[in-house]
Amino acid sequence: MREPSNGDPGGEQAKVTPPKTWAAGVPAVAHAVRYSLAETSARRTALNLLDINQTKGFDCPGCAWPDPAPGERHRNEYCENGAKHANDDATTRRVTPEFFRRHPVSELARSSDRWLNQQGRLTQPMVKRPGSDHYEPISWHDALGLIADELRAMDSPDEAVFYTSGRAGNESAFVLQLFARALGTNNLPDCSNLCHESSGAALYETLGTGKGNVSLLDIHHADLVLTLGQNPGSNHPRMLSALEETKRRGGRIVAVNPLPEAGLMRFKNPQKPRGIVGRGTNIADQFLQIRLGGDLALFQALNLLLLEAEEAAPGTVLDREFIDRCTSGFEEFAHHIRTTVSWPDVLAATGLTREQIEELRDRVLASERIIVCWAMGLTQHRHAVPTIRELVNFQLLRGNIGRPGSGVCPVRGHSNVQGDRTMGIWERMPQSFLDSLEREFSFTPPARHGLDTVNSIRAMLDDRVKVFLGLAGNFVRATPDSDLTEKALRRCRLTAHISTKLNRSHTVCGDTALILPTLGRSERDSRYGVEQFITVEDSMSQVHASSGRLEPASQHLLSEVAILSRLARRTLADRVPVPWEDFEADYGTVRDRIARVVPGFENFNSRVREPGGFTLPNPVNEGVFPTPTGKALFTVNRFDALSAPRGHLLLQTLRSHDQWNTVPYTTDDRYRGIHGSRRVVLVHPADLRALGLEDGSRVDVVSVWPDGTERRAEDFRLVSYPTTAGCAAAYYPEANVLVPLDSVADTSNTPTYKGIVVRLEPRSGDRVSGRAGAGVTGGQSPGSPPRSEDRTRRP
Repeated sequence: MREPSNGDPGGEQAKVTPPKTWAAGVPAVAHAVRYSLAETSARRTALNLLDINQTKGFDCPGCAWPDPAPGERHRNEYCENGAKHANDDATTRRVTPEFFRRHPVSELARSSDRWLNQQGRLTQPMVKRPGSDHYEPISWHDALGLIADELRAMDSPDEAVFYTSGRAGNESAFVLQLFARALGTNNLPDCSNLCHESSGAALYETLGTGKGNVSLLDIHHADLVLTLGQNPGSNHPRMLSALEETKRRGGRIVAVNPLPEAGLMRFKNPQKPRGIVGRGTNIADQFLQIRLGGDLALFQALNLLLLEAEEAAPGTVLDREFIDRCTSGFEEFAHHIRTTVSWPDVLAATGLTREQIEELRDRVLASERIIVCWAMGLTQHRHAVPTIRELVNFQLLRGNIGRPGSGVCPVRGHSNVQGDRTMGIWERMPQSFLDSLEREFSFTPPARHGLDTVNSIRAMLDDRVKVFLGLAGNFVRATPDSDLTEKALRRCRLTAHISTKLNRSHTVCGDTALILPTLGRSERDSRYGVEQFITVEDSMSQVHASSGRLEPASQHLLSEVAILSRLARRTLADRVPVPWEDFEADYGTVRDRIARVVPGFENFNSRVREPGGFTLPNPVNEGVFPTPTGKALFTVNRFDALSAPRGHLLLQTLRSHDQWNTVPYTTDDRYRGIHGSRRVVLVHPADLRALGLEDGSRVDVVSVWPDGTERRAEDFRLVSYPTTAGCAAAYYPEANVLVPLDSVADTSNTPTYKGIVVRLEPRSGDRVSGRAGAGVTGGQSPGSPPRSEDRTRRP
């Protein structure tokens, strides 16, 4: 298997400087403003920046970190990457029918992700017909008619899949799942399948709810916050403001991660004087540079130490009253930990010393209120679900579930990825939700479970799925096994994408392919003269309104709700008694239905109009655990530690600082010191020496799998970097080709983008370059992104 050819070639432009030891500060402001002004006018930039995350503004699509209470928000309530993302979407560049006349699909497919994104906003519906190599304009009526005809022609409703990204709002997510189920299928894969599905699976099993149970105030008042497998400085920078407040109140922070990320070292808050002229705030009081996949072993060792401490001083360590009253399975768990945890195995799996782990134990014993936060560094391993179950065990031991200043906190990426799931975007929604739909809309939703993302790809390959509809996102670049995913989509009779900007998925077409352009978050949405708004749910279950005020990028754009409502009406006609026309005309009618279907949304329309919206109830915080036993569950978790044979490394995929999900804004990763290329692989200097390789040389990265298959990502530049010894890192989506479709996490079926066994093969005739500007420079190669002054010409 080989990767698509649309990345920057070979890392030839790479310049490498020392990694940063702090994040944000004045440079972050400067980079955000510079990028924004290159995308749009000063006026539009200012309007956007003053509206992001305000009570009467729009919710930043960049991440799902919650907003402070309305009276406590800063006038500039955004981060560098949020500003970039919002103004990237508000760009004044346009992709018109003339663009598609100049550029055939085969040519666009060879373009880089960055170049495609930089062409600007999509302006009107486009269709690529069978046998054609060009998109051409099509009316909304005809575009939706094409899709409706294909859906009605299917032999079974299960021949369609409806993929959703967390960019969608609650209203469009609810309409989409209602349409799919009224059609007769639960095929509702989403981006959660690729990121936090492991979190939901583990939390449902142990606590009875798939969501975290902490608030911003809990973060502020915690005695100890553990951050695991995450890089908040790039992926959710506003989290650093919350951690800064934790430190100000006397709390402590421990970072557990294979890479020393700048944001977890020191944070210079650009909204405070000490962040501009001072040193800022040291974030992590202890940094545990863990080996990839070692988090489960770490928590089992930590749990053993807590059990031993309780034995030495009964009644002083564990919260026995909470354990006896609110949990089950403690004795089995404790026996497993006492009899199976081996310190040599723990140290080998984690790469840590016993002294480091015991120091963490001492911090735990000194803390009454503890929060554990994590992201995809935990969720994208084969043993991700057992790992998260084990950290729940850790929290249960000292009663750190359901009381102020404590809890579990899976930090989501997309702004409304959690809301989409609440609205019913899940292939396995519980029967109680389906029963509520039936009572409200007088049809019987299918009970048969549908397809998740990985299984949707398999079904397309097997010709069991004929129609693919994507609501936002970039399916091709978010998924694993790049060649196989593209082959799967091309087998469809029809592919359609509801999007704001051009991306790689638009170049991977079924027999017929459609691009359906939609409004961006920051744009006015007026339906029949009435201003509409949408709602979103953040990582901490706060639901609030979002409305933009920029003029739409094109008069031809429709909202997501309008597109889906019209499509449902065209497809289903009068088969189900759903008022699709009312939904399109007034999103408040959608919210009225949500209020009667989804628990916690009673009086939705009135409550969400309050400044800051409202917080959904979490039963765990009321001492209620909706598990089969009615109690929180201790679990027994077994796993095989990740290992690599001699001459191999464990590799993780990650994103750069200047990237939002699959969209790279530039080819730089400023905090890690990578400039001018994304085709790099970060390797510990000791590993480079052991492998006989040199910093700056060029390699192919080859993943090897137990069944004997291999996958190859070609022409990467080696960068000597202080990652954990024996481990390496490369950016996604460029490295997604290394992960086969069948390599997934147990239970959650999430692709294993972390812990990939790889070898590095030197390329013949490679050129060696040093650090700090000694990289090879020169003219652009075919397929690389254009220079900033030329963004309309094909690269």
